[in-house]
Amino acid sequence: MQTQDYQALDRQHHLHPFTDFKSLGEEGSRIITHADGVYIHDSQGNRILDGMAGLWCVNLGYGRQELVEAATEQMQQLPYYNNFFKTTHPPAVKLAAKLSELAPEHINRVFFTGSGSESNDTVLRMVRRYWAIKGKPEKQWIISRENGYHGSTVAGMSLGGMAPMHDQGGPCVPGISHIGQPYWFGEGREMSQEAFGKQCAQALEEQILALGEDRVAAFIAEPVQGAGGAIIPPDSYWPTVKEVLAKYDILLIADEVICGFGRLGEWFGSTHYGLTPDLMPIAKGLSSGYLPIGAVLVGDRVADTLIEEGGEFFHGFTYSGHPVCAAVALKNLELMESEQVVDNVRNDLGPYLAKRWQALAEHPLVGEARSLGLIGALELVADKTTGERFDKSLSVGNLCRDLCFESGLVMRSVGDTMVISPPLIITHSEIDELVSKARLALDKTAEKLAITHPMESA
Repeated sequence: MQTQDYQALDRQHHLHPFTDFKSLGEEGSRIITHADGVYIHDSQGNRILDGMAGLWCVNLGYGRQELVEAATEQMQQLPYYNNFFKTTHPPAVKLAAKLSELAPEHINRVFFTGSGSESNDTVLRMVRRYWAIKGKPEKQWIISRENGYHGSTVAGMSLGGMAPMHDQGGPCVPGISHIGQPYWFGEGREMSQEAFGKQCAQALEEQILALGEDRVAAFIAEPVQGAGGAIIPPDSYWPTVKEVLAKYDILLIADEVICGFGRLGEWFGSTHYGLTPDLMPIAKGLSSGYLPIGAVLVGDRVADTLIEEGGEFFHGFTYSGHPVCAAVALKNLELMESEQVVDNVRNDLGPYLAKRWQALAEHPLVGEARSLGLIGALELVADKTTGERFDKSLSVGNLCRDLCFESGLVMRSVGDTMVISPPLIITHSEIDELVSKARLALDKTAEKLAITHPMESA
């Protein structure tokens, strides 16, 4: 089949996620046919550096035959069985044990799901069940953050703080409240980063007091906000949040779906920030995206209560701990350990990316270049001095994203913030290539904008 044939079938039958269906149908989809290492290839022969690791997930890169073999072997032995009805199977048991070994010391139990969204649905159920068992059923409220992302199921969308999703998905699950995000460049540049970080953290305490400590069950947040725009909180943020949580009887949920499995240079983002969460939703990098699998890592105080006092927990999924997915995830973790992937991100690749990425801050369109581990963002601005944004009607981020593809790079746009999250096995030379192609796309964007929006600095 030719590209146009695939596009025609796609237009006629396929509704894409997070997509303007009509617009995509008119434009035509890009058809990705194969991939290797950090590169994807499309049906028109283009080789494109995947600066987003698929969707924040292909941590070991494409074409890992070891993962293919793990799936093949498990399919031949036991392609499927469930974990209901007092049964289990070796891949789920081994993976649960491995995850408990990698997790912080106080986490020793795992509940399997099929995705990050399902993991956050599970978190909502576990938190409210925990407090009901403890004799405090009134502790229902979960505090989250504006612009946080916790999935797109009804519960995940409700926990997240993205207004467009709320506008289309209502009514949201009740008992969820949102506070401001620690987005210094976008919302706090009139203050020092330290002061802004503390202010955002203190908003949590204010919300706890407004709702009532006896009614607040948990605070949920990503260590670094991913889909919201790779928002790296000021250094003062998490220490102050920890102080607030220590004062009150409230659970901490660290959403590790993006930050987990090496992205920040530690096995979990919580480790980087010194957090001791009660629950950690995970997915994505767990299998390097080769098969869909997620889980919730459950801290001892929650798990022990559910086990010893909770009776039957009426929750689960057909594919919880799917044997083939679990076998691939287990092999993925083994490879990450044997190849010292996490250490390489922390000690080598992360610092190298930071140095190369920071050079893009000199570009006329860039108001800030930030990174941590192997996640990074560029803030596109009309005025570097004031940080003034472009008019939204120009859709500058989307323009830059499309020009990135044209330049041989996948870089995601979140509004006018450009985001990268490359595979964790990327090399120095490939980082150089990524930065070079990002700069080329920025140059092309500036050229396009000069037609409709002249810029003195461009």
